[in-house]
Amino acid sequence: MFETLFAALAELMTLQHLGFMTLGVVLGLMVGVLPGLGGIVGLSLLLPFLYGMDQTSALAMLIGLVAVIPTSDTFASVLMGIPGSTASQATVLDGFPMSKRGEAARALSAAFSASMIGGVFGALVLTGFVVIARPLILSFSSAELFALAIFGLSMVGVLSGSNLAKGVGAAGLGLVFGSIGSAPATGEYRMEFGTLYLMDGVPLVIVALGLFAVPEIVDLLRSGSSISSSSRLGRGWMDGIRDTWIHKWLMLRCAGLGAIIGAIPGLGGSVVDWIAYGHVVQTSKDRSNFGKGDVRGVIAPESANNAKEGGGLIPTLLFGIPGSGSMAVFLAGLILLGVQPGPAMADRNLDITYTIVWTLAIANVVGTLLCIIAAPGIARLTTIRYTLIAPFMIMVISFAAFQATRSIYDLVALLAVGIVGIFLKRFGWPRPAFLIGFVLAEQSERYLYQAVQFYGWGFLGRPLVLAIIAITLISIWLGARRRPGEQSASVATEGAADLAKASALWPQILFAVVVLGTFAFALYESMMLSQLGGIFPTWAAVAGALATIIVLVPLLRGRVQSSANFDMEAAPRENDDPFGAWGMVAWLAAFVGVVALFGFFIALVLFFLAFLRVMAKASWPMTLILTVAAAAFILTLANSLNLVFPGGWLQEAYDLPWPLR
Repeated sequence: MFETLFAALAELMTLQHLGFMTLGVVLGLMVGVLPGLGGIVGLSLLLPFLYGMDQTSALAMLIGLVAVIPTSDTFASVLMGIPGSTASQATVLDGFPMSKRGEAARALSAAFSASMIGGVFGALVLTGFVVIARPLILSFSSAELFALAIFGLSMVGVLSGSNLAKGVGAAGLGLVFGSIGSAPATGEYRMEFGTLYLMDGVPLVIVALGLFAVPEIVDLLRSGSSISSSSRLGRGWMDGIRDTWIHKWLMLRCAGLGAIIGAIPGLGGSVVDWIAYGHVVQTSKDRSNFGKGDVRGVIAPESANNAKEGGGLIPTLLFGIPGSGSMAVFLAGLILLGVQPGPAMADRNLDITYTIVWTLAIANVVGTLLCIIAAPGIARLTTIRYTLIAPFMIMVISFAAFQATRSIYDLVALLAVGIVGIFLKRFGWPRPAFLIGFVLAEQSERYLYQAVQFYGWGFLGRPLVLAIIAITLISIWLGARRRPGEQSASVATEGAADLAKASALWPQILFAVVVLGTFAFALYESMMLSQLGGIFPTWAAVAGALATIIVLVPLLRGRVQSSANFDMEAAPRENDDPFGAWGMVAWLAAFVGVVALFGFFIALVLFFLAFLRVMAKASWPMTLILTVAAAAFILTLANSLNLVFPGGWLQEAYDLPWPLR
């Protein structure tokens, strides 16, 4: 065995191997910086280049890319308030507020150092688990996976702040949205409104971008200022590293959580950051800063994100079972290179396994160093007037959105979910709870159906299920208990006499009524289905409706809801018109409308020209330079991905050359 280890180490330290690994890291850095793309796009982009390469060099590139994306996607989350990928959504909650108050360097350095240590920790876990993990992984059936999904949903209580009813209502809304499309048990279509697009459900990347990116873009455009007023970076770097050292035990705990959850096939990496974030909130004595720029809210999810990649390689290598979408593409790359995943990876192919493990550890270190080198220039973007940055952000999130199905309906869905996100944020309904509900909807329903089918309702008595249920109950108790000095969930107004405060009630009431109507519609649709096809959305709608009624009753009595303790979302502000964002939404709607008429590329050029001249008040030379730069960037990216832009009426009527077709 030691001969195998030394052989793997010798292969690892060759200049050729390290060079190709660094190339993969650089490619991953480029992909990770672009919001919403993530590891699936990066790995898919790399696969065609693997033909003809030797096995070791190709594996080095693959691992280099896999390792760095959970680190590089931090740029978008911290600097722009846009989730860099589906596994970096929780970082936005505290990383972006730190950036807005001039602490971007501190947030980035804390994230990078936590990511590096988390990634190395994940590689160590993989090293130790290569032999002993097989019986542990095989012990997880659909029953245990359902219990784990419920554990993920228990984070809703933590992410709801001091208003649990809004959290449960938002989670219920997410579960209903996640139920759109075919039922796992019967294949019946639910709430698809007769459209082909919704038969497969709403893509996750669109929901994540709509909930987090669109509201932040709209708010920053309304402010008319830059993201941050300061670009000083030097002192902040050491502060972030110091924060990581101070909270080293938190970082290691969350890295352990990430490695364990990443090793469980089927649960995926899209919920690991929320579980880590929920853990740090549950175990903290002072919760008052979470959601406002607490560095612990950056360290916890980032250390878990990178550790999950090492954990995700366990089922991928040992059983050929991908634990996430990116691991599925990685598995395809292994097969393409002639590496057959399975138990042999812990036996006769052990040298390849350890080469992969140690490459992962080194790639995390190299990726962190490259991110630190690139950070000062990227961080200065936060000091540029946001009206000049906004069209580029809209271009990037639109490009990321139509990666889902490459249809105009991706952009329509992005706009619709974005409007929902704006209202959720404005009225203090926690968007993370919505997202957790959406992510876990399909998994929860599928695992519940399989568990009942295989074991009957007796699956609830299985030892591992009971253990997970106990952990879930402890988690709920830790999240629900009140710390000394915490205030109540609502603040009473003086009633109808105060016209300013009374006027803030009606938009909230109207929104709550619309949410309640959505649950009523979901309940009605569920009754038209078979019992197996309708039971899950029925219970989601009932739970969400009851929570919404609890929210609505105080509003009807003249009590304005606010988040007095754990301000995860912006509470409604006095004399603030909740509908003032419609002017900014109109720009997005106009862009989507022009895409429907003239196709994406023409609409993008027209949008840049109009937005920069009208909103940014840029000169014609500046407008033309920025528009040409945006067009060149999007064409280069599309050509690299062999992408056809969404078309409109013009493309249907005429046969146009690329990129107009």
